[in-house]
Amino acid sequence: MKTSDFFYELPEELIAQTPIEPRDSSRMLVLNRQTGQIQHRHFYDILDYLEPGDCLILNDSRVLPARIFGVKEDTGANVEFLLLRHLENKRWEVLTKPGRKAKPGTSFVFGDGLMRCTVADVTEDGNRIVDFTCEGSFYENLDQLGQMPLPPYIHEKLRDKERYQTVYSRELGSAAAPTAGLHFTKELLKRVEEKGVKIGYVTLHVGLGTFRPVKVDDVTNHKMHSEHYELPQATADLINETKKNGGRVISVGTTSCRTLETVAKKEGCICASEGWTDIFIYPGFRFEVLDGLITNFHLPESTLIMLVSAFAGYDHVMNAYHTAVEEHYRFFSFGDCNLIL
Repeated sequence: MKTSDFFYELPEELIAQTPIEPRDSSRMLVLNRQTGQIQHRHFYDILDYLEPGDCLILNDSRVLPARIFGVKEDTGANVEFLLLRHLENKRWEVLTKPGRKAKPGTSFVFGDGLMRCTVADVTEDGNRIVDFTCEGSFYENLDQLGQMPLPPYIHEKLRDKERYQTVYSRELGSAAAPTAGLHFTKELLKRVEEKGVKIGYVTLHVGLGTFRPVKVDDVTNHKMHSEHYELPQATADLINETKKNGGRVISVGTTSCRTLETVAKKEGCICASEGWTDIFIYPGFRFEVLDGLITNFHLPESTLIMLVSAFAGYDHVMNAYHTAVEEHYRFFSFGDCNLIL
C-alpha cells in the first residue's frame, strides 16, 4: 500500500483557521463503516447515535503553552523554543529555531529573566536537551510566557488559549490538542451521561510527530513517533463491563484509539497500563477494542487518515473525504467532525 493512495485534493480555504462557536455547532459527517452510507448532521445531534450502555473514551491530556521565545544571553539573538517532552525535574527535550544558535553550553533568557535555560545536549534528530531554571513553579511561569503550539497550517492567532483545550483536559503534557474532543461542551457531556452513556478517560500526551508527513512511498516502511499513555483501572473496568453487556466502546479521537489498541495488543486484554506507544495503525490492522470513532478530518497522506481507513475501510473513507470536500466541510484541528459507527 502506497502513501500516495491516501492523497486527496483539498482547497486551502477549507482548512479551518479559527474554532467555531459554540463548540458543539460544528458539522458532523456520519459514516456507516459497514455500508459506506453518509449522513450530514451537526455535532449537537450526536445523542441520536449513542445508546444507553455505550461508553465514550476521552483523552484528558492538556496542551502545554509550549511555544516560548527567548534571547541568547551573550548576543541577544532571538530564538524560538518548542517544548516537546518532559524528561526529569526541569529538563526538557525541545525544538529550537534557528537551531544553529542553540549549541551545547549556550544559555537563553525568557520574559526578562522570568525563566532561563542552558542547552545540555543535541539529540540524533537535532532536538535540544535543555535545563530550565526559574523561581517558583515551572508550569506557572510557562503559563505566563508560553503560547499555544498551533499546527503549522493554522495562520490566525488564537484569541483564547482555552479554545485549543478540551473542556475536560486536566493532565498537562501535550504539544498538540486531541482535537476530536474540542467539539464537546460540558452541557453536552452531561446530556450524554443522562442518556445512560458512560464516560471513561485515558491520557495520551500528543507529540508533534502527529504533524510529521509520511516520507516513504511504502506505508509499511514508516516509523511512528513515540507518545506516553496511561489507561487507569477505572477505565479498564468500564470498557470490560461495556463489552460484557453488549455495549459499544466509542473512542473520542485517534489518540484514545491508539491508547486502547496499544494496551489490548501489549497486555493481551484491557487492564490498567502505562508506558510508551509507537503503534502504527493502517489498513489491514485488526481492531480489538473499538466499535466507533469520533474524529476530525485529517491531512492527506497522514498516518491519521490511514488509521481511519483501517477502521472504516479505505474506499468508504476516501469517498467520505471527497464528499466532505464537495460539501465544504471545515478540515483539520479546528474543523468539523467525522463520526464513524
